Amino acid sequence: MEVRFYGVRGSIAVSGAHAAGIGGNTSCLEVTSQGHRLILDAGTGLRALGEVMMREGAPRKATLFFSHLHWDHVQGFPFFSPGYLPTTELELYGPGPDGDSALASVLARQMEPPNFPVPLSTMRARMAFRSALHGHTVEVGPFRVTPFDSPHPQGCLAYRVEADGHSFVYATDMEMSLAALDARHARWMEGVDALCMDAQYTPDEYNGSRGAPRKGWGHSTMVDAAQVAQAVHARRLFLFHHDPAHNDEQVEGMAEEARQYFAASEPAREGKRIVLGAGAHA
Repeated sequence: MEVRFYGVRGSIAVSGAHAAGIGGNTSCLEVTSQGHRLILDAGTGLRALGEVMMREGAPRKATLFFSHLHWDHVQGFPFFSPGYLPTTELELYGPGPDGDSALASVLARQMEPPNFPVPLSTMRARMAFRSALHGHTVEVGPFRVTPFDSPHPQGCLAYRVEADGHSFVYATDMEMSLAALDARHARWMEGVDALCMDAQYTPDEYNGSRGAPRKGWGHSTMVDAAQVAQAVHARRLFLFHHDPAHNDEQVEGMAEEARQYFAASEPAREGKRIVLGAGAHA
């Protein structure tokens, strides 16, 4: 199983020297195994992933799992080139019991005037919309994908992905601390080979020591993420959903502080590749 980061920012994309090393695109990951492809969220990073898929040639097939439908997790979809080709097959899982219809509606509405000049109907890919439900495992080729509820305003799903005897958890937009961690959440993260978890704020930012407090905004601190990773016995932690106001130096500093609580902590970086498999470490 291989994981590649195409977008690691939260809230809004940033560019230039401010994000030269960490990357500036919003949430999008690719997970591949045995010729099958999962895409986790459709932030602005999806555009670059689409270009990679275009170079591979037809036919193109992928299963997309959306954590939630806030704009930084869907805004890359209109720029996903494979979506405009009739040879492309996409299964798209929206969060919640009405996730299928809600996802289709959000993707369509963001491409309507005055937001965008080209409607969703122009995308000729064969799309099947489905619902992702807490605790209900979805099997895709070699993958077992289990959604579980994540604390975030208007709701959110995290995903545990298992294949080839290894596991990966994608937990973006999760407001979680060691004190708030309960068995209901811990069970899905327990013993994971790699945990990708929201770590948008510093403790000072979260508590309001610098500016408005962020408590209740739906995001964790890097200390929270590191303490949770330690508690659930994760093997590696990738700090995710970097704040657009944080430059590379600040993100690296946050990772350094996180390592005081969980040694195997590092910032998620655009282009970073993780290989989970026998003897693999990337």
